[in-house]
Amino acid sequence: MLDLARLRALHAVHVHGSVGAAATALGYTASAVSQQIAKLERETRTTLLERQGRGVALTEAAQLLAETAQELMAIVERAEVALEERRGRPTGRLTMAAFPTAARGLLPEVLAGLTAAHPSLELRLVEEGAHLSVDLVSRGVVDLAVVHDWDIAPLPAPEGLERVVIGEDHCDVLVPAAHPLAARAALVREDVVDERWICQPPGHVCHDWLVRTLREAGTEPDLAFQVAEYQTQLALVAAGLGIALVPRLGRGPVQDGVVVVPLEPAPVRRLYALWRTGASRRPAITETVRALRVHYPRVVA
Repeated sequence: MLDLARLRALHAVHVHGSVGAAATALGYTASAVSQQIAKLERETRTTLLERQGRGVALTEAAQLLAETAQELMAIVERAEVALEERRGRPTGRLTMAAFPTAARGLLPEVLAGLTAAHPSLELRLVEEGAHLSVDLVSRGVVDLAVVHDWDIAPLPAPEGLERVVIGEDHCDVLVPAAHPLAARAALVREDVVDERWICQPPGHVCHDWLVRTLREAGTEPDLAFQVAEYQTQLALVAAGLGIALVPRLGRGPVQDGVVVVPLEPAPVRRLYALWRTGASRRPAITETVRALRVHYPRVVA
C-alpha cells in the first residue's frame, strides 16, 4: 500500500519544483523529503526523480503519482474537515501562504492570537507571492492564503476555490524630507510624473501599476532604483535618491528624513482570504478568516 506521507512529499516536489523548496513548504529538511521519495521508489520499484543539471525532474511515472496524490489528499481533507466540524473547534494543522507585506504586517498578531485561543490548532506559514499562493491552495499544498489584487490586475479565482475580502490597503507617496513635494498636503498623478522613482522590480504588481499609471499620464517613468523590499525603498528615499509608492500594510515606522504624502485618487489593493470550497465548513478555516477580518482594520488604521 502506498504511504500517503511519501506521496505528499512527491506532490510537494511536483508543485514547488525542487526538493529544497518542497522541504521548506512541508516544514521538513531536504534530507527527510529525499528519504521519503527514495522509500516511495523502493515501494513502487519505479524511478521517480531524475537528475537535471543541479536539480531534479519528475519522471512520467512520478507525474502520474503526483496527480494521484492530489486526489488522495482531497479525500483525506474531506474526512479531516468532517471530523473537525464534528468536534466544533479548530484542530489539526493549518498551513497558510501570504505575500510578504501581509506576512509581516498582518499575520504575526493573528497567528499568535489563534495559537493562544486554540491550543489544538497547529499553524504553519509559507511566504509566497499572491498568484503562486492561489495555485498552492488549488493544488492542496496550503489550506488558506492571504492574497491581493489591484484594479489593473484582478486576481483569478479558479473553480473549486472560495474567497472573501479582508480589506483594502491604500498606497502613499514617500518623499525625502527636503523634497519640494514634502510640504504638500496631497498629490495628484501629474505632480509626480517627472520624478525619479524607487520601486519594485518588473513582475511585481506594484511595479506594473506605477508604470501603467505614469504612461497613461503621458510620460515614461524614470525607474532609477528597483528593489523588492519596502524597507530598502524607505532607506533609499531617506537618502534623498528618489520617491516611492508604498502600501500602508507592512510599511512599518517611517524613519526620519521621509515624509508620507497621500496620492489622490489613492492607489488601492484589495486583500482576500482564499481556500478550497471543500474546506469551507472546517472550523480552523472559518475562525482564521474571522480573525483576519477582525484584526485587519487595526493594522492599517
